[in-house]
Formats: sequence, C-alpha cells, structure tokens
Amino acid sequence: MPYRQFAFEKLEVWKRSRVLVKEVYKLSKDFPIEERYGLTSQIRRSTSSISSNLAEGGSRVSGKEQARYTEISFGSLMETLNHLIIATDLEYLSKEKVNNLRPLIEEIANKLNALRKSQLKKDKKSDDNKQ
Repeated sequence: MPYRQFAFEKLEVWKRSRVLVKEVYKLSKDFPIEERYGLTSQIRRSTSSISSNLAEGGSRVSGKEQARYTEISFGSLMETLNHLIIATDLEYLSKEKVNNLRPLIEEIANKLNALRKSQLKKDKKSDDNKQ
C-alpha cells in the first residue's frame, strides 16, 4: 500500500539536508568520547534540525509561517557550519573534510533562501487575489 507523500518530502532542499545529516554523523563518530555530550551532540542536533524545521514548517498554512521555519533551518545550517569549523580548530576534523562538505552546505543555503522567497510570495499572491 503506497503511503501519502507530505509536501516537505517533495522538497529537494529537505532531501539534500538529509544527505548532510548522514555525512555529519559519519564525521562526528570519530570525535573524542568526552565530546559525546558536547560538540558531537550539538553538531548532530543542529544538522538534524535543518530537515526537521522544514518538515514542521510544511505543516503551517501561511507562507509567512512556513518562511519562519525555513529561516530557522537556515540558522541551524549556519550553526552546523560553525560546529564544523570549531571541530577543525580542535583538530577533531581536517580542514579538507570540512571543505568537502562546503559545496553541499552552500547548495542547501541557496535552496533555503529560494524556498523562503517563494513562501513569502505565496502570501503576497494570496493578498493580491483578495483585492
């Protein structure tokens, strides 16, 4: 029996953010054991928050509300990048490994920005149709 596909599952940015989650989990598995409840936990939570907020935003009716969750996703993406940079400062990751993720991070950032713009236009079109 086929399952219903929800709107967020159709978003390419949601799919790409899941790829980032997988990559970050792989990279962070070798962090020192004493970081289990520190940087390891923080980077994993911020990364999974990207796709989670897209999913939660997809349940909102107005474009403005959806855009707010997309903004939160963008913030989580930037938090993830910051954690990756800190991990290189602490020598838990090589700069090369982080630089390999940068194109994916930039792609997700661009897609989030485009999604936010389209969500905000949704409300503007709705307002225009009411007049």
